[in-house]
Amino acid sequence: MKQNNGMTIIAGCGRLGAAIAGRLSDQKQDVLVLDIDKSAFRKLPGSYGGLTAVGSATDLEKLASAGLAKASVFIAVTDLDCVNICAAQIAKSVFHVPKVVTRVYDEEKTGLLAGSGIETICLPELAEREVAEFISLGGTRNAG
Repeated sequence: MKQNNGMTIIAGCGRLGAAIAGRLSDQKQDVLVLDIDKSAFRKLPGSYGGLTAVGSATDLEKLASAGLAKASVFIAVTDLDCVNICAAQIAKSVFHVPKVVTRVYDEEKTGLLAGSGIETICLPELAEREVAEFISLGGTRNAG
């Protein structure tokens, strides 16, 4: 795999994590996907050329052995807000990963990361913006 500003480590191999990993792998970027459930890796596309590791996104030893200290990006997209927030904070403050992104379902929890340098993706907020944009466009949407 081509080295492109360090490795991206993705915690969580659900639909979103697998899709991100597949896209980055297709772009020949170094990717490692971490999930507590080995069977989750079945969601990765057949073309996936990155690495996988079984373990918790909040396990300091597992994160260290996965190479988080050398990663340039950490993305936490497990199904649990608390795990994502904690893993993101570990990546940023313990391993000093330059770019950390986490998915949060509960909008009220986004405040926990305010001022931390961690980018937060809140799905309900994104959906709300998309619906508002759809309405402002008069209920029409471009296909492309």
